[in-house]
Amino acid sequence: MGSPGIRIVLVEPAGPLNLGSIARVMKNFGLDNLVLVNPQCDRLSFDALKMAVHAKEILESAVIFPTLAEALQGCVRVIATIGRDYSGHIPLESPRTSLPWLLEETEKPVALIFGREDRGLSNEELNYAHKLIFIPTNPEYPSVNLATAVSICCYEQSQLAKIFTTPKPPTTEIAPVDMLEPYYQELESLLLFIGYLYPHTAASRMEKFRHLYNRAHIQTTEVAMLRGILRQIEWAIRNS
Repeated sequence: MGSPGIRIVLVEPAGPLNLGSIARVMKNFGLDNLVLVNPQCDRLSFDALKMAVHAKEILESAVIFPTLAEALQGCVRVIATIGRDYSGHIPLESPRTSLPWLLEETEKPVALIFGREDRGLSNEELNYAHKLIFIPTNPEYPSVNLATAVSICCYEQSQLAKIFTTPKPPTTEIAPVDMLEPYYQELESLLLFIGYLYPHTAASRMEKFRHLYNRAHIQTTEVAMLRGILRQIEWAIRNS
């Protein structure tokens, strides 16, 4: 579901319960590349493994770096999450508007950075990011738990990844106007013949038929089918 190149980078995570929950939600949404920067707790502690449930392998395979710069080596696109208090110059975006840019890169590693539970990311750490994500929340209680923030972003990326990876349906060739005109003429002649249309109202009634077919975006192969139906009706009338 997600690009294998997406690194979920946690800077100095301190809560083993959060770590386990994050591993679990990553597996829920098809991500497995967990990177820890100077973690302040044991990723393999009892609490972390308990919360991870069936995603323990993500904790076990997590890569640890002493600094954020080392954790981001090789990444060509980097997005960082940030709280409400920010006075910098990078525009804040929602996960839904920012993550597509991350998913467009399918060949090289990209990173999604999350800060500390208590104080987020420093200004120096934010300087590594190309884009900043802000999760809109209730102004009366804006603080979002670390695991919750990761969950929201993982969910959004999984939904967007479906758009990027789902094969597009084959394009269909809409019939050109000049191909439809003979059909309209044959249809009008037949409807006049059977008395459905009258000469003085034929133009206005055929206009309605044209509108109907235009809304349907008739395809080239369908025009041939419709003309075949008219010919069969004419044959049946002649031989009745």
